[in-house]
Amino acid sequence: MTAIELNKVVKAYGGVQTVHGIDLSIKDHEFVVLVGPSGCGKSTTLRMIAGLETITDGEIKIGERRVNDLLPGERDIAMVFQNYALYPHLSVEDNITFGLRLKKTPRGEVQTRLAETARILDIEHLLKRKPRQLSGGQRQRVAMGRAMIRNPAVFLFDEPLSNLDAKLRVQMRAEIKQIHEAVPTTTVYVTHDQIEAMTLADRVVVMNAGRIEQIAPPQELYLRPATKFVAGFIGSPGMNFLSATLERNENQFSGVLSDGARLELPSDVSRFADVTGQVVDLGIRPEHLSPGPKDGRSGSRINATAELVEPLGMDTLVHFTIAGTKAVARVPPDGSLRRGSELPLFVEPQDIYVFDRQSGSTLHGE
Repeated sequence: MTAIELNKVVKAYGGVQTVHGIDLSIKDHEFVVLVGPSGCGKSTTLRMIAGLETITDGEIKIGERRVNDLLPGERDIAMVFQNYALYPHLSVEDNITFGLRLKKTPRGEVQTRLAETARILDIEHLLKRKPRQLSGGQRQRVAMGRAMIRNPAVFLFDEPLSNLDAKLRVQMRAEIKQIHEAVPTTTVYVTHDQIEAMTLADRVVVMNAGRIEQIAPPQELYLRPATKFVAGFIGSPGMNFLSATLERNENQFSGVLSDGARLELPSDVSRFADVTGQVVDLGIRPEHLSPGPKDGRSGSRINATAELVEPLGMDTLVHFTIAGTKAVARVPPDGSLRRGSELPLFVEPQDIYVFDRQSGSTLHGE
């Protein structure tokens, strides 16, 4: 059983904190992704788990061991880097087996492990090649093989797909997920790409400015973001945010925009009563703005004038302005849409998120 525990972990450089006392529990065999913008502390956190960065305060445990003072080689971890870190003068086989040979592992065991690792990664035909003869995706498989062959207690991935083109990233995402299912090992994976995080993770840790904003399974992050930051970070294109005054008419709440437009809000959220009359931030995902006539449907109408139309094949992005704020809708493909097209959009009350203006926290909590 190899769980990972971070308790009140702090990292500071010259008195300036970059990671602010975070707590994180990762279960045995779980695949956890740390995601966030550049400089949020995700790679620093990973490097502290690996032992490549010393922690300023707090405690890190891997399994039953406190590892604060252990060297990276004593932590039973294997790390895959963004730049592959392969030895250019060694063959694929020698790169993968380098660590085992360094530990004087018996040759028969080395060859058995090599054969199994190469089979899982589908690189048996590459074993005699040098890194310069490989594509980016093949190099990344070799880097993963070098980690896998050691049978570590924990895998750590630091932006492993950042150097690959878009098509190859999609392919490698699927391969990493399949490998984890075939060889379930506790895994911590760092990326700035929210799509990577959502497709790979059992749970996602969203970080911002050295703090954890939310820890949740991917679908929960999308459906129930805890903060405005999470809501805006998860989803592509990002959530639209509108400033509004929250008003109440008997049991019905609405958000009134600066241009007087009124958006109907969910009626079953008790916390709305606490901020009635105050300015809040409304959040609407582009895919929750649907075009077409009213036809008896519930919800609020937004009259949009297309300022930019981006056809994507299966759907189309329409950019427009509402109450002085830029917004985007994801709508079904429509070849007639042009700049200047008038487009009625509808949004259901349950698809509008409401966030406290000061704290950024959602007002949809329990």
